[in-house]
Amino acid sequence: MRRQLSALQQYMVVTASYWAFTLTDGALRMLVVFHFHQLGYSSLEIALLFVFYEFFGIVTNLAGGWLGASFGLRLTLWAGLILQIVALLMLVPVSESWPKLTSVLYVMAAQALSGIAKDLNKMSAKSAIKTVVPDRPNDQSKGQHQLFQWVAILTGSKNALKGVGFFLGGVLLATLGFAGSVAAMAAGLFVALLGTLVLPAEIGKMKQKPGFSALFSKSAGINVLSLARFFLFGARDVWFVVALPVFLEAALGWRFWEVGGFLGLWVIGYGIVQGLAPSLRRAWGSTSPPGPSAVQFWSALLTAIPALMAIALWREVAQPGVAIVVGLAAFGVVFAMNSSIHSYLVLAYTDVESVSLNVGFYYMANAGGRLLGTLLSGWVYLAGGMAACLWCSAALVGLSWLGTLKLPPVPKFQT
Repeated sequence: MRRQLSALQQYMVVTASYWAFTLTDGALRMLVVFHFHQLGYSSLEIALLFVFYEFFGIVTNLAGGWLGASFGLRLTLWAGLILQIVALLMLVPVSESWPKLTSVLYVMAAQALSGIAKDLNKMSAKSAIKTVVPDRPNDQSKGQHQLFQWVAILTGSKNALKGVGFFLGGVLLATLGFAGSVAAMAAGLFVALLGTLVLPAEIGKMKQKPGFSALFSKSAGINVLSLARFFLFGARDVWFVVALPVFLEAALGWRFWEVGGFLGLWVIGYGIVQGLAPSLRRAWGSTSPPGPSAVQFWSALLTAIPALMAIALWREVAQPGVAIVVGLAAFGVVFAMNSSIHSYLVLAYTDVESVSLNVGFYYMANAGGRLLGTLLSGWVYLAGGMAACLWCSAALVGLSWLGTLKLPPVPKFQT
């Protein structure tokens, strides 16, 4: 009889598979950007390659949450890993001799699969944390602290590794070429898939299979937090996804590898701050787990940063490069704290029985915000430049902050 894994061992297996997936996700994004840039595609044409990647996240999170609740999170974790392997193998035959339209449509299809895989994997990994945190009926605060700490470690390490993946993509492209790189990543991810075979089948499964009406959360806390998350990630991507790389390259004259390296370092730093969020809160004197007031504070603070950056560009109070680099660093720290608390609250507002449904709904809103930000980033930048994107970002964060004012108190720790 196979020995049952402990809660900590399950957490480690889930986290390790999430790390492996995240490395390939970050590397694949840079591989596609670098490869198609070398082929002469414009930055906006490259951005279009990722539209399906974001769009399918909306549907995937809803359906994935229902699948996880019905059949267990192990199944959805496996599905995410397998689909990413398929997406990587699809890219092996891509050739520069293909017509541009054929290449764009084919890569968009592969990226759609990768987007589905990413959101299945993320929903599974983050939902699984709630199911493996030990129950502490006699110490609610300790249970909430442990949940916050485990969520922060998983989320922070994931984003740091995504930044490492940006560098990995560049290194692989230089050493193995495009086809060799995606094939090597597919092989590595297959090894990670084998490591998840030890997870129990019942992890995250509801006792009664939910109906399709359960796809939409009935929790006020989840609904309000999801709306805030939608605007929060729209605010990030409206200037980060397309506008920022284009601005650094076209307006400031940065070379492409400098842009990729800078964005990679930013994502690594952002992930480190996310992972350290519980320790940073303790260092600043916050001894209780975060609640609505914490996310309201960080949202209000974040609103000011893109607005100040836009004013700095408009009034020319500093060199554009300095204003962007300093502002992006400040934005990253505050956004990371905000996002880390968000990721904890979505689990604090739900119970184990409906965790995958609620997390799926929440990350559906997250994907919708990313899609909105991606589309606005190209359109607003063309219409008004970088300053307009920053003003739009400030407005979206402001809407996120307004949403958090309606958050209910966090319920007692539930497992």
